[in-house]
Amino acid sequence: MTDSDDILKHIEFLARALKAPRIRDAVERLGDQARADGWSHEQYLAAVLDREVSARDASGGLLRIKAAGFPTRKTIEDFTFDHQPSLKRDQIAHLTQGAYLSSAQNIVLLGPPGTGKTHLATGLGIKAAQAGHRVLFATAVEWVARLQAAHQQGRLAAELVKLRRFGLIIVDEVGYIPFEQDAANLFFQLVSSRYEHASLILTSNLPFARWGDVFGDQVVAAAMIDRIVHHADVITLKGSSYRLRNTGIDTLPSTRAENTTQ
Repeated sequence: MTDSDDILKHIEFLARALKAPRIRDAVERLGDQARADGWSHEQYLAAVLDREVSARDASGGLLRIKAAGFPTRKTIEDFTFDHQPSLKRDQIAHLTQGAYLSSAQNIVLLGPPGTGKTHLATGLGIKAAQAGHRVLFATAVEWVARLQAAHQQGRLAAELVKLRRFGLIIVDEVGYIPFEQDAANLFFQLVSSRYEHASLILTSNLPFARWGDVFGDQVVAAAMIDRIVHHADVITLKGSSYRLRNTGIDTLPSTRAENTTQ
C-alpha cells in the first residue's frame, strides 16, 4: 500500500468522523485539478469544503421541501407567465431572492380560481426552503383545524410560538369556505403572532373587501388585513382558469370583475 493510499484512507476516516462523507470523493476529484492548475493548499481546501457545503445545502433543501407539506412540487420555473401577461416577471424574480423573509414581510396573491396563485405560492415556498428557511404549507381550513386542536388541548399559545419559528407559512385558499366566529378568531391570532416576526404567503379568490364575509366579522377582517398588508407585496392575478384552457369554457361563477385588492 502506498503513502497515497494511506492518506486517502485517513481522509475517509476523518470524513466519516465529521459526518461529511462527500469530502472523500471531492479530495480525489479535485486533487488532479489542483496539481495541474497549481492551486495553493488554501485554494484546494476551500474547493473541497465548498463541494461538501453545496451538497449538504442541496440535501437539506430537499428535506425542508418534503417537510413543508406542499400538495405538489410546482416551481417558479414551471409557471406559465404567458397565461398571466399582466404579471410582472421582475417582481416575481425579486421575490424568489427571499429578501422579504429577512424583513418578515408578506405576500398576498389574489385572483380567480385557476390563475396560478397556488403555483406561485408553492414555487416561492420551494425557493425559501432551498435557501435554508423552514416552510409550512396548508389550506386556510387546515390551518384553522390545527389551531382548533391546539386550543382544545390547552396549548394554543405554545403552538403559535412553535409556528413562529418557521420563516414562512403559506395559507392557501382563504375565502373558499367561510369561518365561524371562533375559527376566525383563531386565524386572527395566527396572523397577529407572525406580524413583524415572520412571513406569510396567502392566496385568496376574493378581494379584501369581501373578507368580512369569510370571517363573519368586518372588524376582525379589517384588523387582520391591516396586519397582513402593512408589510406586503399584494399581487392580483387576472383572467380565466388555466385549467380550463382548450375546454371552450371561458369563465367560472366566482370570476368577478370586482376581484381586485380593494
